[in-house]
Amino acid sequence: MQVKPRSWTANALDQLVKRPVTQSIPTNQKAPSLADAVYEALLSRIVTGVYPENSKLPTEAELAEDLGASRPTVRAAIARLRESGLVASRRGSGSFVLKRPDDSFLQFAPIESIADIQRSYEYRIMLEGEAAYFAAERAGVEHLDKMSIELKRMDDAIETGDMGTGEDYRFHLAICEAADNHFFVSSFQALTEVSLQAMDISRNLSSRSKQARRVIVQEEHHRIFNAIRARDMDAARMRMQEHIRNARRRIFEGPLS
Repeated sequence: MQVKPRSWTANALDQLVKRPVTQSIPTNQKAPSLADAVYEALLSRIVTGVYPENSKLPTEAELAEDLGASRPTVRAAIARLRESGLVASRRGSGSFVLKRPDDSFLQFAPIESIADIQRSYEYRIMLEGEAAYFAAERAGVEHLDKMSIELKRMDDAIETGDMGTGEDYRFHLAICEAADNHFFVSSFQALTEVSLQAMDISRNLSSRSKQARRVIVQEEHHRIFNAIRARDMDAARMRMQEHIRNARRRIFEGPLS
């Protein structure tokens, strides 16, 4: 059965997370910057096989002329693809495609949304890493209970085959609340739409792969919680940053063997 990409309306978001979303969600998509447009164009060509696996990308000069952009802009786009593990640069030889995402990638992640999702991960690594750090110091019993409840619900979702996107979101939100700083909460809630979209994409792609992949994701959540519960601030930060970096990579992985 084909699963259609979900459109996150403000009403649907409120219903999913079971709490008012305090930040307004823009209804109009902003025009992408030239840097984002170049990144999206190159990513699209990799996904659709224009640049197949193990092929060499055109030179920066050729891409700049083809896409109507400067060489520094093209270089930055290639660097983002390299960070995602899709391309590798070899000194003196250029850049090569290492792999392309799953065929179902575009079904859940329209190309025009990928740049924002990537940017949100960059921000979340910093934001949620620090939130986890302070949560390990400041979390009360009620905060730990909320995290534990959402963890259990995610465990159950794995058993039943449910997506568990709302539970995932609420677990991360509970950590921001446990940091006892309202700026962490408001900043995280400002990312509600794009965060839920990224979580939904990752979980939809995982559901098409082996169950082991979903278990790995959940183990990462448990490691974050265990570090916070143990009051290990540095470990909590490290585990959260590791989890978000892994989540970003998982969106671009092909099917597991």
